[in-house]
Amino acid sequence: MVEKTIFGTMEDGREVSRYTLTNQNGVSASFLDLGAIWSTMLVPDRNGEMADVLLGHETVADCLVSDGHLGEAVGRNANRIGGAAFTLNNKKYELTANDGPNNLHSGMDFYRNRIWAAEYETGINQVSFTLESPDGDQGYPGNASIRVTYTLTDENEVKIHYEGTCDQDTIFNMTNHAYFNLAGHESGPALSQMVYIDSDAITAVDKVLIPTGEIRKVMGTPMDFSDFKPIGRDIEADYDQLKLGGGYDHNWILNHESGVFSLAAAAIDEESGRKMEVYTDLPGVQFYTGNFLDGQVPGKGGVKYARRQGYCFETQYYPNAVNMPGFASPVVKKGEKYDTTTSYKFMTV
Repeated sequence: MVEKTIFGTMEDGREVSRYTLTNQNGVSASFLDLGAIWSTMLVPDRNGEMADVLLGHETVADCLVSDGHLGEAVGRNANRIGGAAFTLNNKKYELTANDGPNNLHSGMDFYRNRIWAAEYETGINQVSFTLESPDGDQGYPGNASIRVTYTLTDENEVKIHYEGTCDQDTIFNMTNHAYFNLAGHESGPALSQMVYIDSDAITAVDKVLIPTGEIRKVMGTPMDFSDFKPIGRDIEADYDQLKLGGGYDHNWILNHESGVFSLAAAAIDEESGRKMEVYTDLPGVQFYTGNFLDGQVPGKGGVKYARRQGYCFETQYYPNAVNMPGFASPVVKKGEKYDTTTSYKFMTV
């Protein structure tokens, strides 16, 4: 079922609504029409005790100033574009530099600052959010129509379906910036939780976290998550990539063929028994360990989310792919459809 409630109001008085989906197991997930934000995720531990495993904010004002982008649907382009510019069809497009010299998450006019149109049907555990992004919005070409659909299944899985069309060639590379902590969002650092990533290599980065073009094998390095290991085991290792990122903030090249929906990553909290599996048809995933969380903007229940209190699996085309001819391209041609799905499935072990 879908329950619609008022979450808060914008400064101009417009209401922000929350849409809560609940399945037959009592598992629930809620989403805001502000930024199509994934707001809560209540799942049981091995003893049936429920906890909200998603970091988030309780007020509209806090959502609007969230440096961490908690739970946001990010677009048109997630992650970094080097030099805050790209060339498409022999025309250069300038973007906002909001991460040193780079553009990050298409800022500063983020999609999370906007109220999306919401659609749902009684009896279907699904809500869709749509947004019209005009030509020149955030610096990107073309009038784009965007839809993000969240579905909660009775298998305790949140499926996120991203769709987009445009009247010009443009970039589409969307993701969700959810931070997970399987012990509960308020439980403190998540470094003891175990992570697996189905990847043999990363796109190595430079000092401003833009891929250099080097495809670096992870075997024998701290970047290797090909077997489950605690996030904190190697995070402080004397390794160039970790020092550049202040921890894990890198793109892993997934082993599956691009376009094939399959397991990309997983996480386990051994104490509670909660496990999450991540599936996608995209070629990469940014594993980010909340290195810049600082508690400045209050979390749910007034919790101050400290550094590394949550972690993200941001499925994506590789960072700066539009400027890297060797990477799978995020360019979608006029009249073609951007269509991709990522899901997060919860269970216990």
